[in-house]
Order: sequence, then C-alpha cells, then structure tokens
Amino acid sequence: MEGEIESFIKVWIIAILCFSYCYYISSRLPKGITRLLSLLPVFYLLIILPLDLHSFHLGAPTTFFLVWLATFKLLLFSFGKGPLSSSPSKNIFHFIAIASLPIKIRQNPPQKFIKNTIIKEINTNPFDPNGSRVPKSILVAIKVLLLALIIKTYEYRAYLHPYLTLLLYCLHMYIGIETVLALVALPARTIFGFELEPQFNEPYLTTSLQDFWGRRWNLMVSSVLRETAYDPIRRASLEIIGPKWAQFLGVMSSFVVSGLMHEAIYYYLSRARPTWEVTLFFLIQGASTGIEIAAKKAAGDTWRPHKVVTRVLTLGFLTLTGNWLFFPQLLRNGVHEKGIKEYSLIIDFVKAGLRYHS
Repeated sequence: MEGEIESFIKVWIIAILCFSYCYYISSRLPKGITRLLSLLPVFYLLIILPLDLHSFHLGAPTTFFLVWLATFKLLLFSFGKGPLSSSPSKNIFHFIAIASLPIKIRQNPPQKFIKNTIIKEINTNPFDPNGSRVPKSILVAIKVLLLALIIKTYEYRAYLHPYLTLLLYCLHMYIGIETVLALVALPARTIFGFELEPQFNEPYLTTSLQDFWGRRWNLMVSSVLRETAYDPIRRASLEIIGPKWAQFLGVMSSFVVSGLMHEAIYYYLSRARPTWEVTLFFLIQGASTGIEIAAKKAAGDTWRPHKVVTRVLTLGFLTLTGNWLFFPQLLRNGVHEKGIKEYSLIIDFVKAGLRYHS
C-alpha cells in the first residue's frame, strides 16, 4: 500500500507539472493547431501516467481524471474552448484545479439563483415528490451507511441470488462514484470558493434515458461530451442530413466516444485486452436514447406514460443491459474482487497511520 501511495504522489506531481506547462507555455501560443501540437507531449504523459498505478481506488479515479477528463479539457483548450479557456482559470491554481478535477464551474450565476439553489439542495428530499423539508445531510448519511452495508454484505455473496448481487454492484458503483467526485471537488469549493455545477442529480429518479444520461448521471462527462462530440458532429452534419438526423448522429457520436473511453478505463483497471462489450453497451444506449427522443417529439403532448411507469422501465433497461454488457468484463477480470479487498487494506493502513501519530 505504501509503494502504491508513493506512485500515486509521483503521478500527480508530474500531472501538475504538465498542467503548469499548459498554463505558462501553451496558453501563450495561438489557439488552434499550434497550441494543439504543443500539448501533444502532455497528452502522451497523461495517458501513460496511470499505468504506474495498480490499485482500484487510486488507479480508477486517476485514470478517469487524467486520461478522459483532463485530455478532453485540454483538447478544447487547444482551440480556445471549454472550461480552461473561461474566466475562472485566471491563475495557475485555478487552472490546475479545473484541469485535474471533475468539476464544472457555474458561470456568473445570479445571486438569487445561487440562494434558491442552495436552499433547495439543503431542504428538498428527492424521495418526496412534494418536496418536504428534510436536510440534505440526512440523504448523504443514508448513502454513506448504505455503502458501508453493501461492502459488509459482500462477505456473504456466495449465499446471495445473482440478481441481488447485481443490484449491490449497481448501488455500489453509483454511491462510490458520487462520493469520490464529491470529495475531490471539495477543495475547489473550500479553497477557491468556486460555485460548482452538481455532478449527479439523483439518477435513481430518472424518467427516461435522455433524462438519465443528459441530466442526472455524471454531469461532468455529459458536459465534456457535448462540447467535444455532440455539438461538433451535429453542426458539421446539419446541412448535409438535416436537423433530425444531425441530432441523432450527435447523440450516437457522444455514446461512441463514451464507450471507447470506458474501454480504455477498463484496460487500465484490468490490463486485459478489450472485448468491446462496454462499447456495445453504449451503442445500444445511444441508439435507444435517439429513438426515444424522436418518439417523444412525434407523440408531443398527446400521450405521456406515468412517471412511475417510465422510471421502472428506464431503470430496468439500464440494469438489464448493464448486466449483459457493462459489468461482465470487470467481473471476468476480477476487478470487483480487487476493489473489495482493498477496503480492508485501506482500513488497516488508516489504523496504522493513526497508531503511528498517536
């Protein structure tokens, strides 16, 4: 564990030096091909750095932050677009935070909007459609307790039904990712005072695939994909195939890119050759989302199923396709086993550190 932490520190020191180079050198160059060429060594380093990490809990977030989010943000930055080219990145520390962390800064939000949003986030219980006044901290505590319960339940997986185990994996993935993203975004809130966009929007309350992928699940990724895949493809094909098919092509391109990036992350975690199952998963999600959008436009307001029905159908579809294509590659290569075992190692490491300092 100590050797892995040393590698983790080295990886992030080099990454921070790369972002510093981007701020002091690349930002002075003309945007476009010239700046893009200056960033090629940085892209290379960001891609190979996570290969030095072998643990799940340090390797997975680092791969996601550097190989996917940071490279895509820098790609936009090379053409003077994206979050790194906006006003909040006015100094080196802001630039590094925006480049390295999975955050999206809310651009000049009106004070009234901020106040209302904060009040809503603090007081609204998303389980209650009537919006009863319940502190959000209670919901956070419930998720933390649920995560601990899931981890403890893994000890009895041999006695659980496969569908119940699948449900545990789905809940673990959601709560785990949301917790990690919230923790790493905390320094940006506290140190720099950034007003950040939410990273998740209670995805278990989704009522459609469009709602899930576009408005509720991992919104940082949705934002990056919109700028790097959806908008460019839709604009480029608009006059050729028309707005309807241009939108569908933009949606499909976003899901194709997402699938390929997930294949890359799976490789970093398992070091096994890709099987393209997860890419097929996202192709199915993209095609289904595109068909859903077209169907809703065709139906208009003439017929809308009840939210309970659409919620069950959407979550059921995501679970079934995930069980078929999203999870098998991770399960076959024992990535889940490695992650589960690391919890005990992390606890022992923390205990040893506390004993040393006491």
